[in-house]
Amino acid sequence: MMRFPPAVLACLAVALAASASCAAEDLMDVYRAAQQNDPTVAAARANWEATQERVPQARAGLLPNVSLSLNANANYFGTNIDSDPHLAINRSFGAGGLTVSAAQPLYRYANTVAYSQAVEQVRQADYTLTSARQDLMLRVASAYFDVLLAQFNVELTESQKAAVSEQLAQAKRNFEVGVATITDTNEAQAKYDSIVAQEISAANDLENKRTALRAIIGRYPQDLKRLGPGFEPTLPSPNSPDVWVDRALSDNLAVRIAQYNADIATLEIERQRAGRLPTIDLVASVNAQAFTGSASLSISASGDQRQAAIGLALTVPLYQGGFVSSKVREALALQDAARQNLEVARRNALFSAQTGFTGVTGAAASVKALEQALVSAQTAYESNKTGQEVGVRTNLDVLNTQQNVFQARHDLAQAYFNYLLGVLRLKSAVGSLDEQDLEDVNRRLRG
Repeated sequence: MMRFPPAVLACLAVALAASASCAAEDLMDVYRAAQQNDPTVAAARANWEATQERVPQARAGLLPNVSLSLNANANYFGTNIDSDPHLAINRSFGAGGLTVSAAQPLYRYANTVAYSQAVEQVRQADYTLTSARQDLMLRVASAYFDVLLAQFNVELTESQKAAVSEQLAQAKRNFEVGVATITDTNEAQAKYDSIVAQEISAANDLENKRTALRAIIGRYPQDLKRLGPGFEPTLPSPNSPDVWVDRALSDNLAVRIAQYNADIATLEIERQRAGRLPTIDLVASVNAQAFTGSASLSISASGDQRQAAIGLALTVPLYQGGFVSSKVREALALQDAARQNLEVARRNALFSAQTGFTGVTGAAASVKALEQALVSAQTAYESNKTGQEVGVRTNLDVLNTQQNVFQARHDLAQAYFNYLLGVLRLKSAVGSLDEQDLEDVNRRLRG
């Protein structure tokens, strides 16, 4: 474990360590809240559940179709014939029927292809939901660290304001006793006024960052655990960008989803071409009819009949006005679009893996460089304070070097967060980001 110089620990201990309350939320607490309340993931989960129904719907096209129909009618028939003798016929009767019919597809290639498409869509839905969850992890981590950095900026500005206020008071005292010019006082006052403006801006930024996190978890966050000092950023393993790029080209979730789209589009061409093929069904039906009635001559009658049939039904499409040919051309164009989208996804994955790798390595190097920069800035500030006391440095020199110390502290905190987010983004680029990775980051936080 890396040991920081005393100056670094002194400057960062309060800002990045445990100043939060015992009830402070950590990254995993916020992530669990986001899982329950984020509407984007909720919508993705609902879409996943809906997509699971594609397979039983497509399977229905391969299974028997059975229907039952009933009918019942009351009928009246009446006629008068002008003859000698006069003839009048009045008759009422009832009739009813029941038909049970069934059809079992034997050869419907379009339905078979549709089932294969449904299977692919269900598999794709798994990756789509996983992608939404990975996106939630990144959004939560980014929003969480945005709040921490905004809090750090507020505290940093308050500390800077107090330090400059002390310099301003000292400049005024020195002017009053005649050991300094009014210029020192004016410079300190200008610096103080600038920091007051920065303090207002930092407070507004903190409120905006908290609101952004609220949009994800559905409520304002409580106090958040801070990043603990004393860890050494490590380089990606394996430390080779080519390995990460190769993994991204095959395992990136957006690439996998686009690959499924291309496969489904290819199957769609087959399904549309199947519109030219004959279909064969095994069909069967059972029909029963019954009637009863009476006539005006006090004659009544009733009866029934039954009929059953089983056989094969062959349907051969001959001409459909060019509909099938048009649907095939449409499917071919959509297949080409899916292939181009797959290429876009592969290029984006390559870019994400490459930039993710350099982001992690660059952030790790920045942390080490900024740790030394903070030590140097602190040393320069102390030297300038001593120089001011002996008259070889001005108050402005002290203010400027003091500003460098605060800027170095801000840059170092930003580098820490960039490193942690970079690690998560790199793993997301290769499709391997999971909750364990979030737990690893969470262990670096202190209550």
